Amino acid sequence: MHYNQRKKAIILLEDGTIFHGKSIGKEGSAFGEVCFNTGMTGYQEIFTDPSYFGQLMVTTNAYIGNYGVKEDEVESDSVKIAGLICRNFTYNFSRYGDIDSLYNFFEKNNLLAISDVDTRALVSYIRDNGAMNAVISTEIDNIDDLKKQLAKIPSMDGLELASKVSTKQPYFYGVENAKYKIAALDLGIKKNILRNLAKRECYIKVFPYDASFNEMKSWNPDAYFISNGPGDPKPLKSAQNVAKDVIENNFPLFGICLGHQIIALANGISTYKMHNGHRGINHPVKNLITGKGEITSQNHGFAINRDETEAHKDIRITHIHLNDDTVAGIEMNSKNCFSVQYHPEASPGPHDASYLFDQFIENISKQNR
Repeated sequence: MHYNQRKKAIILLEDGTIFHGKSIGKEGSAFGEVCFNTGMTGYQEIFTDPSYFGQLMVTTNAYIGNYGVKEDEVESDSVKIAGLICRNFTYNFSRYGDIDSLYNFFEKNNLLAISDVDTRALVSYIRDNGAMNAVISTEIDNIDDLKKQLAKIPSMDGLELASKVSTKQPYFYGVENAKYKIAALDLGIKKNILRNLAKRECYIKVFPYDASFNEMKSWNPDAYFISNGPGDPKPLKSAQNVAKDVIENNFPLFGICLGHQIIALANGISTYKMHNGHRGINHPVKNLITGKGEITSQNHGFAINRDETEAHKDIRITHIHLNDDTVAGIEMNSKNCFSVQYHPEASPGPHDASYLFDQFIENISKQNR
């Protein structure tokens, strides 16, 4: 065991509220929208999830780092959160196998993290006042300057971020001679989505966020997929046009999270920024078709308009979130298209909803008969 010299740090919210903590190592400042995740495990997958790009992550679990990090437990090639806020950061870890410490992982990724924060009070404040921009910093004597810098950070409302995390060039995933070919639009795709498709006999070509329908169609895929990702869906006009073209041609289409919102927008249904969003691995969802409940992994700060969805003649709601009755899933009546707001690939989280990948494959099979 070694002891670390801990420098004092603060969380400064855009409304001027300040919470106090200590740096785990790196000094400086990090800006972003502050949000919280209620998951008890899976911190490495959360930190590397592209959907969290530009956000300061508050972990509600009391201890972070206690089981270290593992090379294959990542959802992208680097840490995507802007910074970490936690109660207790564990420098020492215990788990069998080829494991490194979370501290070393953050050092390699140059991430600012602070601990010793009253995260219960902070989460309660976010729940009451909503997600907002914030800065975490070790520059505790420079608050006026931090406030000026923070005022220049753009709101997540209207902010396009898919371009920051999407692939720059198309790439392939899976076995080339697999049964199905899937063209995936990468708005911030998680690796476990690709794994779930590949193990269901899919060969996936992943396209950049701004790829056109014609570019994707030229590969002659059996179906199309629109991925999760960060930011507001409204600025993603190119992705919405892809969804419109796929739907118009009635090719099988599946969307997850941001992809779900893109499909809604393509059908004329609006989206809105939520008060504090849904982020965790124990969110209850009801499947309105089967009547069964699902415990799901969720990570989103935007949602689709329920009234407009219910009024749409060609769309039906398939899933609802039981905490607040927001729309958690839709499907089109006349087209081979469906989507969910949550994450059936989990990583982290339960696998109650993994059947949705099977449903996608069944939709492709029906189309090919």
